[in-house]
Amino acid sequence: MPGWNAQHIPDRSGRVAVVTGANSGLGYVTARELARKGARVLLACRSEARGAAAGERIASEVPGAEVELRRLDLADLGSVREFCAVFPYDRLDLLVNNAGVMALPYGITVDGFETQFGVNHLGHFALTGLLLPALLGVPGARVVTVSSPLHAMSNIDIDDLNSERRYRRWTAYARSKTANLLFTHELARRLAGQGADVVAAAAHPGYADTNLQSAGPRMAGRRGSEWFARLGNRVFAQPAEAGALPTLYAATAPDVRPDSFTGPSLAGWRGSPARSWRAPWTLNDRAGERLWEASERLTGVAYDDLKV
Repeated sequence: MPGWNAQHIPDRSGRVAVVTGANSGLGYVTARELARKGARVLLACRSEARGAAAGERIASEVPGAEVELRRLDLADLGSVREFCAVFPYDRLDLLVNNAGVMALPYGITVDGFETQFGVNHLGHFALTGLLLPALLGVPGARVVTVSSPLHAMSNIDIDDLNSERRYRRWTAYARSKTANLLFTHELARRLAGQGADVVAAAAHPGYADTNLQSAGPRMAGRRGSEWFARLGNRVFAQPAEAGALPTLYAATAPDVRPDSFTGPSLAGWRGSPARSWRAPWTLNDRAGERLWEASERLTGVAYDDLKV
């Protein structure tokens, strides 16, 4: 993959893509570049105002881009169900599970889940399950879920998925990113078991300059930490334009394999897309199966087409 960049994305004309969190950062770049290559892209955003502004910006940068705004709040399973109920197409070529939160003060979603686990994992688990029929009908469709190298900080605790015993914001974040990889692993396994021509893969941006790092300190009122996060982004991080490349590679490159994990080539930090290291526990079949079962129970979304 040396030197791979957005110019290498194959033509996407006639294809339909959904990108969550497409109003800024990595999601915005991902949506814009897919649209640049001819895809019809649904911008799945919590804020309609920010989503509309992103759509206008893409239209100005990519004349003729086909983008549509759809409201989606991953912290509210009712919103996820509504998004899928009014999904306007009978096919879906690509779902990019990009939206996420990082190291927030303790909070709960509308449905009572710890926010990071609820948004980063459960919301996307429900979204993927409800859109699965549209994906299964398209040969070569893909589901790309964005994780993080920080997943290596912690395995999930299957007996305390919502961090009810003790909440540590960075541990909760790492566990949610481990959950992303276990979900991808189990989804790929179940798709293969059914002979489905759908690729489930994962990606991460390395250290990319987005608003993700400063959101947690800002919510906690830690102005010093927020300042340091912004400074670190300016000094050390690669731009969102580069950070989105592993996601775009996983979403479009012809040689992407099921359950692959793509990240930056230089120590997982920055650089062109490459195969990325992942913690061994993210490849554990039994852990993936147990998380899957718990996720179906918690969300009420059953993957009936992928029963084992």
